[in-house]
Amino acid sequence: MDIIQFILQVLLGITSVLLTLLILLHKGRGGGLSDMFGGGMSSAVGSSGLAERNLNRFTVVLALVWFVAIVGLGLITKFEAI
Repeated sequence: MDIIQFILQVLLGITSVLLTLLILLHKGRGGGLSDMFGGGMSSAVGSSGLAERNLNRFTVVLALVWFVAIVGLGLITKFEAI
């Protein structure tokens, strides 16, 4: 059980960092943080519809993996106490 818990913790750490980076790569829908990080200047880079759709897919899949890792760690922690 300790090996599974360690693997889930590592997976959670990696997916958390990657999820943060993928969310910051999304095209901004106006003002805010996206303009602060140069979202207004890079409109030519994010103009591809296919690239945006693939980024959305990768983000959703990574978010699901992140969610499964959190639920798995929660269940392991709950049943270790019993």
